[in-house]
Amino acid sequence: MRDAQLIQSSLVDARAFAVLFDRHFRAISRFLRGRVGQQLAEDLASETFVVAFGRRHSYDPSRDDARPWLYGIALNLLREHRRTEERRLRAYAGMRADFGSASNEPGERLDSSVSAALLELNHEERNLILLLTWADLTYEQIGDALGLPVGTIRSRVSRVRSKLRERLKLVDTGVEAQGRGLA
Repeated sequence: MRDAQLIQSSLVDARAFAVLFDRHFRAISRFLRGRVGQQLAEDLASETFVVAFGRRHSYDPSRDDARPWLYGIALNLLREHRRTEERRLRAYAGMRADFGSASNEPGERLDSSVSAALLELNHEERNLILLLTWADLTYEQIGDALGLPVGTIRSRVSRVRSKLRERLKLVDTGVEAQGRGLA
């Protein structure tokens, strides 16, 4: 049964919503876990489905896939936790000083480099690129989640990718980002 059908069925029999939960909870949780850590991700993912259940009567049944809708709800909940996210990214970016180029673990360098690059993005840009890469949504699905036209999503993704490439080039060549609060 398609997501839209499950949501419509859940209006009569709330147990139908459990299938939607089982189908998408792990993906929503995984997306959030990369942003806020294990425990908070599970809490926010659960809250995403509580909110979705409460709003299921307003779901557009012409949209078969509920993932963009669910990710949109998750992003709205995540906005409440921005300060925590910012502190975490700043801490990861600071790890660069501890590991530096002497680290033999590529994941450690990558994590701090990517975290530092993500810090330079505003929240909307960060949400956009993480919906594309971590949530594996299409441009159309991201447009649905954010309520934006596909053309806008494509142009914004292009700009965000350029920003990230530039920042990661600076990190790879050893150029420090002094004065930007990243070093």
